[in-house]
Amino acid sequence: MSTQTDFIAGQFEHASAPQGQFEHTSPADQSDRIATVSWSRGQVDRAVDAARSAFPAWRKLGHAARAALLEKYQAALKANLEAMAAAISREIGKPRWEARTEAQAMVSKVDLTLGEGAAFTKDLRLDDLPGEIRHRPLGVVSVIGPFNFPGHLPNGQIVPALLQGNTVVFKPSDKGVLTSLVMAKCFAEAGFPAGVFNVVQGAVAVAEHLVVHPGIDAILFTGSVAVGQKIVAANAHRPGLLVALELGGKNASIVLDDADLERTVRELAFSAFATAGQRCTATSRVIATRGVADALTERLAAVARRAVVGHPADDGVFLGPVISEATRQALLAAQARAVAAGFEAVAPGGVVEVRTRGFYVRPGVHRAPAGVRALAGYTDTELFAPDVSVVVVDDVEQAISVANDSPFGLSAAVFTRSGESFERFADEVRVGVIHWNRSSAGASGRLPFGGIKGSGNHRPAGITMGQSCVYPLGVLLPAKADAPLPSWPGLTF
Repeated sequence: MSTQTDFIAGQFEHASAPQGQFEHTSPADQSDRIATVSWSRGQVDRAVDAARSAFPAWRKLGHAARAALLEKYQAALKANLEAMAAAISREIGKPRWEARTEAQAMVSKVDLTLGEGAAFTKDLRLDDLPGEIRHRPLGVVSVIGPFNFPGHLPNGQIVPALLQGNTVVFKPSDKGVLTSLVMAKCFAEAGFPAGVFNVVQGAVAVAEHLVVHPGIDAILFTGSVAVGQKIVAANAHRPGLLVALELGGKNASIVLDDADLERTVRELAFSAFATAGQRCTATSRVIATRGVADALTERLAAVARRAVVGHPADDGVFLGPVISEATRQALLAAQARAVAAGFEAVAPGGVVEVRTRGFYVRPGVHRAPAGVRALAGYTDTELFAPDVSVVVVDDVEQAISVANDSPFGLSAAVFTRSGESFERFADEVRVGVIHWNRSSAGASGRLPFGGIKGSGNHRPAGITMGQSCVYPLGVLLPAKADAPLPSWPGLTF
């Protein structure tokens, strides 16, 4: 495929004066060369300028007119649903069934944003005070997307940002080139004004230039803790720049003796192995009480051994490849470290050979030796791959302690029939999303979505995303005409 294009000021274009390029290949088949992508920091400047120029008119257009255009964007997404799913599957390696689910979630996000989501930024008149709370757009919002959900996650930030009157510069992952271009095509077909939505492709240098650009007013970032820390550090001198971080996780699923074993295993298998373990909410730590640990571990390992790994276009495949050889090697090294420390490889994982040359691995399950609760470089590290450790504890108190012994705080799941036990976990486990007898990797667009500690900075996405796209304005209105005139001691009128 020829060099891909950016989307700036309503036009698809090649990078002018390229400063570099990279080859974009499929993780499912390294012989599938998707694109040669040229990039330039100058494209960032042009995109920001276009967004800045479009902002005044877009803001003044009004909520209703912006919502109507987003409904046209939604219609374009529906019309391009198969193209979107094909792009996601090809460049990320998701099985088609999962890629279609992601594409459909992008369509649904528009309804949620225009409906229930809009209530969180609704202007409010105070009855007992001559005043109002109004919400104003931030200006030019930069959205930096991840590879694992290259459509759904940035879409969940872009749509609220646009509804609130901001303009957007979107820097997709260098693994999500095709998906971003399908998105741009949908915005073009919907008739969005030039400059309201822009896409700039590129590698690390492009993202670094964008996040320090003086023309942006907000950064909505989804990715690793290390990159999130760099973004914050690079903007320490700009306290007025809004930064919303959605970072990683090392998520625990707690299983108590009274759990429904059949349901629990199904939910755990999905949360640990779906998307080849490349979900920030994936379960990578199972904390089980002693009475259920043996049966649970064996059942989960059996599912891991039977899980169908293969090319995403093939029928009956549950998980495709991980995103890169570096990811695969990091997984294998961490698993070897665990085995060397005494973890039992109940399902050893390892490299899988399929019909194409890609980055395939089998799901792994490793049980900690008696008395071991953690292992540096394994139970505290987000591997972003299909592997789960099992730690056995004596009681609820130990389970809570192990769950909280993590630098992350994104998602957790609790499997128990006891409402009292669940409520104790919900009160004491330090995460942003908690599930009762459900997969930790699940989420609802009707709820907040985000984490604490190393998983985020208290600006959740999901239904409340619009709050990270505005600033509140307090408005004091004139006093009533019959109100007494103001007076102060020592001041004569």
